Amino acid sequence: MEDNSRNFIEEIIDEDLASGKVNKIITRFPPEPNGYLHIGHAKALCINFGMKEKYHGACNLRFDDTNPVKEDVEYMESIKADIKWLGFDWDELHNASDYFEKMYECAVKLIKDGKAYVCDLSAEQISQTRGSFGVPGTESPYRNRSVEENLDLFERMRNGEFADGEKVLRAKIDMASPNINMRDPVIYRICHATHPHTGDKWVIYPMYDFAHPIEDAIEGITHSLCSLEFENHRPLYDWVTTNCGFNPRPRQIEFARLNLTHTVMSKRFIKRLVDEKVVWGWDDPRLSTLSGIRERGYTPESIRDFCSRIGVSKADSEVDISILEHCVREDLNNRAERAMVVTKPLKLIVDNYPEGKSEPVYIENNPQAENAGVHETTFGRELYIEQDDFALNPPPKYFRLKPDGIVRLKGAYIVKYVGCDLDKNGNVTAVHVEYLEGTKSGEEGANMKVKGTIHWVNANDSVDVTLNMFDYLINDGDGDYMDRVNRNSLTVLHGKAEKIVAEAPVHTRFQFLREGYFIKRNENNEFNNIVGLKDSYKPKN
Repeated sequence: MEDNSRNFIEEIIDEDLASGKVNKIITRFPPEPNGYLHIGHAKALCINFGMKEKYHGACNLRFDDTNPVKEDVEYMESIKADIKWLGFDWDELHNASDYFEKMYECAVKLIKDGKAYVCDLSAEQISQTRGSFGVPGTESPYRNRSVEENLDLFERMRNGEFADGEKVLRAKIDMASPNINMRDPVIYRICHATHPHTGDKWVIYPMYDFAHPIEDAIEGITHSLCSLEFENHRPLYDWVTTNCGFNPRPRQIEFARLNLTHTVMSKRFIKRLVDEKVVWGWDDPRLSTLSGIRERGYTPESIRDFCSRIGVSKADSEVDISILEHCVREDLNNRAERAMVVTKPLKLIVDNYPEGKSEPVYIENNPQAENAGVHETTFGRELYIEQDDFALNPPPKYFRLKPDGIVRLKGAYIVKYVGCDLDKNGNVTAVHVEYLEGTKSGEEGANMKVKGTIHWVNANDSVDVTLNMFDYLINDGDGDYMDRVNRNSLTVLHGKAEKIVAEAPVHTRFQFLREGYFIKRNENNEFNNIVGLKDSYKPKN
């Protein structure tokens, strides 16, 4: 039976394996170390490392450090940590700078073959003479320099005789090509800057479109998987590998990048948010960076599940963030321990319960997980409930605590309303109830029909917690991202919680009953809201 579950990349790979064109699949993940990885990179990671896993091949990590001005070792370390966190491991670790000498040799070969020349036009002049769609470009006046002159000038460029921007090396292809990328692209530029790895050895650096195919070819990459914006660059990719004499040559395949609602993927814009202190840093939980969503409390399993669900396509589209949140929620529902936390505390006094007395109550740790067990909390005379769980003048169909009403306290007793205390402004400061004997959870009276169940904590046995509640950082719409930033995307609440949350290690994930999923951020009992309980995503059958 035909396997219809394959994506188009797998179909290509299957054909290449069946034909004997390749024997072992080798892919790579080649980030530029000028920022932190974001969830769009997670899709690329899942595709590249996914091919390695499916075909028992290899996947290299290669830092594209061809721009010494932007590269930073800090970013390199964060990228490695993010890849490990997602559950992947590379076969070989390389830097583009490892191949600078080989790239230089390739450039010299092109010059000797009459396929590259040194050009004195400025970047602005090159842009102006490139032409446009349907309008051919204008040849550079330096295009027909002799091979000898080009070799001499290129060597002098390497030796540092010229200033930044004074000269470039261009591929000699076709200024009338319908593909503007083929109109004598710049393949080397001068940059007097200290490189993180090579120091001051080099003052000329290859452009990405020249360096990348050479790197792939040297490493024996069979399938160079990249996002769709490089589709028009593929003819140049093939031109470089062919004219530099590589055989076998890697095959570039493009896929649609991830576009996610309420999310920005641009490293440049994320950096601006960080620099302007709109967010805490690159690991702010509101960002789409992998370090940010890790801080938020997302699990690597949920990210991989998300990338699997959205699949691989050749067509750009926007994915609703509710799908990502669904994956996170589904994963946490099966693993997160339950606990009771009151986010906006209101005192609840059980008038007929003896002062100074307390008794154990048992709460399920996770009803979804077999053998997860229970944990103990204590019931007493003074409790805290949510302010929203009491209404002095309730709306219709309000089934929580109200005058003349009864409600079930989660895991404990059924209580009935007695009265409430008001301040001088008419605000409720405390609610008085009486518990009904014999209605404790597990007792026969607990079977009484009660429409409302609310959570609570013991006022004398609770701990203070800080809850960071997040809204979307970017509002949907068009226009500049800065105009769409939600300046109220963070709300800090100060609540009361069961002691179990204070005893848990940092990074423990909880479902706070009726509130959402949270992760413990530090020993100060500060928690980040991971995702709410309400799921708006409707999976297709």
